[in-house]
Amino acid sequence: MNPFGRKSSRAEDRFEAWISEKHRERVLSGETEPVGPCPDEAFLHGLARRSKTISLSDPRIDHAANCAICMNRILVIRQGIRSERKKLTLGLSVACLVIIVGLIVWSQYRFDHRQTVAIAAPVSRTVDLWSTGTYRGEQPGQLQSVVLPASLVRLTIILPRFSSPGQYLVAVTRDQSGNGVIAEGIAFAGARNGQDKISVDIDLRRAKAGAYFLSTTHEQDQSAYYFPLRIEKREAPQK
Repeated sequence: MNPFGRKSSRAEDRFEAWISEKHRERVLSGETEPVGPCPDEAFLHGLARRSKTISLSDPRIDHAANCAICMNRILVIRQGIRSERKKLTLGLSVACLVIIVGLIVWSQYRFDHRQTVAIAAPVSRTVDLWSTGTYRGEQPGQLQSVVLPASLVRLTIILPRFSSPGQYLVAVTRDQSGNGVIAEGIAFAGARNGQDKISVDIDLRRAKAGAYFLSTTHEQDQSAYYFPLRIEKREAPQK
């Protein structure tokens, strides 16, 4: 904006910049004679920062505008100001980047955590063996077939009639001799509605689909009772 209140054209701006540059060259080369003593450092910092607290009628401005020492000092101060602004801009950019990356990592963590919780949530299954005959070891007979998913299963077993109360070891094995244990857990039998039941978490997530055996072993007689088990591949959750 020029002194007459109208907006300057680009040509006028270039002309004023050229004049300022020529004047600066004359001052720095010692071709001008300043009047009065050099102002203090605080005043020169104010000029370099274009402080609005400095009046244009202040005689120190005229001195600084014609003094090679003051002019050189102002240019150095302005260079330092530009450097500080660049560092500040860079620091703010880095801080914003860190925040953005942090939000992305946090969002990913929340997503992964929810997925993990969803995957790790036990699948409840109940196996009713109440009316099933029990067979020890490899004793032949028609056994109850059990189907479980390849997941973390919260298994509730209704024990066969006349089963003993107490602690049981529940296991999933590859054969009817107890070899190749896939998963196992300890449970306590408790009577509910006139039936003995045990509940245990069995981790079958790493088990391959196929035929296995589900066994229950009482803590006192150590006799294992086997039931044919088929593990089915868990269906992928729909997106």
